[in-house]
Amino acid sequence: MHLMRPIALAAFLAAAPLAAQANYEIQIYPSATQEKGTTLFELHSNYTGTGTKTVENGVLPTDGVLHNTLEITHGFSDIFELGFYVFTSARAGDGWQVAGSHIRPRVRAPEGWKLPVGLSLSAEVGPTQRKFDQAEWGVELRPIVDQTVGRFYWSVNPTIGWALKGDAAGRGYRGMEFEPSGKVAWQLVKEAQVGIEYYGTTGTITRMASSMEQQHMLYPSVDLTLSEEWEFNAGYGFQLSGSGDRNILKVILGRRFGF
Repeated sequence: MHLMRPIALAAFLAAAPLAAQANYEIQIYPSATQEKGTTLFELHSNYTGTGTKTVENGVLPTDGVLHNTLEITHGFSDIFELGFYVFTSARAGDGWQVAGSHIRPRVRAPEGWKLPVGLSLSAEVGPTQRKFDQAEWGVELRPIVDQTVGRFYWSVNPTIGWALKGDAAGRGYRGMEFEPSGKVAWQLVKEAQVGIEYYGTTGTITRMASSMEQQHMLYPSVDLTLSEEWEFNAGYGFQLSGSGDRNILKVILGRRFGF
């Protein structure tokens, strides 16, 4: 989303006319793709502490919702990977439900280009149930630029998302939402990195939304490399300004397999 994300994923919250950062997959992408022949299984768990309280425009409340997303990513070549997501939602009174699924191809710039920064492009598309998202079919394009300088790391993901089906569809390029996100981090030791992740929604590519319609969130985060196979990310999101869900706890646990 942002659900992050991913993915990123672009979801439209009924509480505002602006698409807000989705809470299914809240992650800042690096430019590197999965190594050829390897597969990464990730479980994204995100709990929304403060969200919408009632059904609005047919979308279920988000307050107190636990989102679990299974992401499977396989490296098909040195520069190309393909990811697959299954989104789920659980809330008292609503039970556990499958919200949707997406696929995400991503390609990166070859090392032979000798660029000063890492560069890749991710595209995500798929359906989501109407009761979870006004955009029943969504598309997301996420350019990724990052760099490591000594122990310092930064990544920028200026995401554009739009709806192919649903209430927000049919507006062409005027309906393309801009969702900038990024991360800065410091490598404490080989196994641990601390940083701050930023996620925002600012309006469409043709119109800047009002300050109250926008959303700007910061996630102090930690990344742990538990072994060559296992990785872990956790963060707590608080709202800087604007509308949308807030007080979100996110955890990502990943296991890599080499085939």
